[in-house]
Amino acid sequence: MSTRRHVLKTILWAIMGVLAVVTVVRFLRGLGATTALTDVTPWGFWIAFDVMSGVALAAGGFVLAATFYIFHMEAYHPFTRPAILTAFLGYIAVAVGIMYDLGLPWNIWHTILFPQFRSVLFEVAMCVMLYLTVLALEFSPVILEHRWFNRPPFTAIYALLRKATIPLVITGIVLSSLHQSSLGSLFLIAPYRLHPLWYSPIIWILFLVSAIGLGLMMVTAESFFSAWMFGHRLRMNPLAGLGKAASVVLFLYATLRLGDLAVRGTLGSAFDGSWQGNLFLFELVLGALLPATLLAFRGVRNSPAGLAAGAAMTVLGTIGYRFDVCIVAFYRPEGMSYFPSWMEVAVSLGIVAGAVLVFIFFVERLRVYPEEHESGEHEEEARPLPGPVFNPGTVRALLPLSLAAPRFYSIAFVGAAAAAIGIISGNVLHADPSVHTPVSAARTLDGVVGPPTGGHLRDVRVSQKDIPVPDGYKAMPLLMINGNRDDRLVLFSHDLHITKFGGLQSCVKCHHENLPFDRNTTCDKCHRDMYNTTDTFRHASHVAKLGGEKGCVRCHRDTNQVKDRATATACSKCHADVPPQETVVKPKEGTKKGVAVGYMDAMHGLCITCHRQMVQQFPKEYGPDFARCANCHRDFDATQLLRMGPYAEEARRK
Repeated sequence: MSTRRHVLKTILWAIMGVLAVVTVVRFLRGLGATTALTDVTPWGFWIAFDVMSGVALAAGGFVLAATFYIFHMEAYHPFTRPAILTAFLGYIAVAVGIMYDLGLPWNIWHTILFPQFRSVLFEVAMCVMLYLTVLALEFSPVILEHRWFNRPPFTAIYALLRKATIPLVITGIVLSSLHQSSLGSLFLIAPYRLHPLWYSPIIWILFLVSAIGLGLMMVTAESFFSAWMFGHRLRMNPLAGLGKAASVVLFLYATLRLGDLAVRGTLGSAFDGSWQGNLFLFELVLGALLPATLLAFRGVRNSPAGLAAGAAMTVLGTIGYRFDVCIVAFYRPEGMSYFPSWMEVAVSLGIVAGAVLVFIFFVERLRVYPEEHESGEHEEEARPLPGPVFNPGTVRALLPLSLAAPRFYSIAFVGAAAAAIGIISGNVLHADPSVHTPVSAARTLDGVVGPPTGGHLRDVRVSQKDIPVPDGYKAMPLLMINGNRDDRLVLFSHDLHITKFGGLQSCVKCHHENLPFDRNTTCDKCHRDMYNTTDTFRHASHVAKLGGEKGCVRCHRDTNQVKDRATATACSKCHADVPPQETVVKPKEGTKKGVAVGYMDAMHGLCITCHRQMVQQFPKEYGPDFARCANCHRDFDATQLLRMGPYAEEARRK
């Protein structure tokens, strides 16, 4: 093993040590403890780098497979297996990155069993999964060529896979082309969230063309890495051909992008001196125009330095393009910017480090390249190894590097993991990782309610100044339920519900628990957090009412048990009327005593349960839409509320 490979492996294993620690924190404490992601920024570094850039970086697999197997360019045969291996590991890295990014990664199989055929994201997910399977089958013959598998039934499987190579390659080209372009199609639904210099109606074409150019240069970059790491010979003539093809593709990409901006009249904003315009020009020059121009010259293509420079600029420029589309040029509200945490970067670097280690492992043990040994290795193995010489003061290992290296890797892994543990704040490990969102109380607005239509649905509106009440509508107060103040609100007609269910005696159907001396306690008094549970039990007041510590036996009757909520007497034993029998919401068996669910869960649990009961009891009067989300969550223009100033003019007159 060469010294440079040993040093690289040591660094990679150190990064893996950091990844191990961050992984534990990520899956034990959640996204909030390890990332800078929020509801406003639900995707960030992991999607931009691991997914968007990772898929593009793995494009060399289908590009080289098409070059050799479809177009029969035999000169590129030595590059095919490394390119397929790189693509295979790249897509595994993409899948692993998605598992970190998903809030509920154990539900990833839902994509298969609950398909959404009109969703672009569903198409991307299925194509990635299928293409990963195809890549595994394409690379399997390399594994089966190992001497361990030189026996039945592996020889038969090997022969079958060799015969299926062309169909697998064609399937892989189709699948890869589909999802490379569909990643760009995801942004077609956000024309006003993406800056005009990056948004385009043909962004799916730009993603595909840029991926092809990047794939050609990734094969070149991988060849340089292999020559540096394993001592393999650089095949300059085929690599020059890849450079020439990449020049054409990159010019096409730049032409499409600039032409689209010119047709839509947006090209001028690239030269307005803004930071977005300067970033656009820098990205396009670095990732397309400059490498395309350099690679158009034969002298540059035939030069290792020129090819390496072109490959580096293309890789960096295309990654920059994906980052700009996903993060930098994607609009977010003022004051809600995003910058990744160090743990997000550590996860991405760790995934890449793991992929590189697996790549090195396969190259060292399988026939990935035509050259099986690096130059000079035979001569070193042929020389007799000198016997160990005893020296009490030596600090060098007497073992050869191939045997001593694993100890260095273990030390690097453990040392880096320990450093990561030291860096991670104690608040991350012990604090509540959830974000608390205090609930805002419902407000009363003047509104109008229309007559019931099909399925007992009604039109509900906010009263507007100088606009008369439409015929058939009734003016009445409305409760504006907007707990987290995001203006995705619900307008609730309290008076209609009282009338429907029998007057004031029906209040207990919704107000199932009240504070002392309250008649109808509002929901936000107990469900005080939008998403998290709230402790509504006041232990101190119970102790005071029951005579101090002597009263403990009133709730904790078994003195042999630990005094906690689980062993305490049910609240209904003393408070027999809590909750009333008529209430819609009944406490579930096994739930904690004195703990209120989040405001959103409380409102959904109450309203949806009641509406479903009405649909079941009166199916002819209440249609199925009555129990669906859109019945309450209407397409309401919340900007009306921002413009309204209730009673402002009347107050001025007084």
